[in-house]
Amino acid sequence: MGQCQLSVLIITKNEAHNIKACLESVQFADEIIVFDSGSNDGTPDICQQYGAKITVTGDWPGYGLQKARAYAQARGTWILCIDADERLSPALQQEIQLAIKDTRYSAYQLPFVSSYCGQKIYFGDWYKEQHMRLFKRQQYHFSKAIVHEDLVYIGNPCPEKIGQCTAPIYHFPFPHIDSVLKKLNQYSASGAAQKYQQGKRASLWTAISHGIWTFIRGYFIRLGFLDGRAGFMLAVSNAEGTYYRYLKLMWLHEQNQVQSTPKT
Repeated sequence: MGQCQLSVLIITKNEAHNIKACLESVQFADEIIVFDSGSNDGTPDICQQYGAKITVTGDWPGYGLQKARAYAQARGTWILCIDADERLSPALQQEIQLAIKDTRYSAYQLPFVSSYCGQKIYFGDWYKEQHMRLFKRQQYHFSKAIVHEDLVYIGNPCPEKIGQCTAPIYHFPFPHIDSVLKKLNQYSASGAAQKYQQGKRASLWTAISHGIWTFIRGYFIRLGFLDGRAGFMLAVSNAEGTYYRYLKLMWLHEQNQVQSTPKT
């Protein structure tokens, strides 16, 4: 078995409409590992056509633990974590191949250009968006967070210098309004469950105030209005997601109190 320099990790469920473009953008990698949570739209078959190592699971433990499963199968010195609705730009493909030969860094931040309902977003809560997605396998691992997982440095202290790529990942999280509503419900439920596990609490006022602040921050403070109609739509949907996350957290506590109250 030859040397494996770069492993790509992807988690999927029913991503047949996205996965081809994603896989085509990472064909330069030494191995592609896909963990699928029970797709019924042919996603695993497409992944196999592109040479990916596919594992189908019957459960969903959350983003952090699912990515950790894929991570455990990787052989590469470097790992690139990418989602099915993301594609590496051609320039970033070349940049990554050079970056993993640079001995100065153990991880890299990658810039994102995200689209909302067909329009690229440059301001608001997505202004200068970047994430650490490229890292040395033996120096980082994924947190166990249900949603919005982080990379955790193995050892102490954490290195001060993280590399910076300049070419972007293109991200297409919300191609249409239906996808906005579907993901708003999914992410608000996952976010509420995570806060519940952390012992956080919420009230109706918490939900309202956090939702209002999210809109003000994204649309006015971070200049979301400069993205026109799509900027307003994004600020509203982000505010809704925040509102429902805290509302669901309030509901989780209320339901738990009802279930734990002894019957007389």
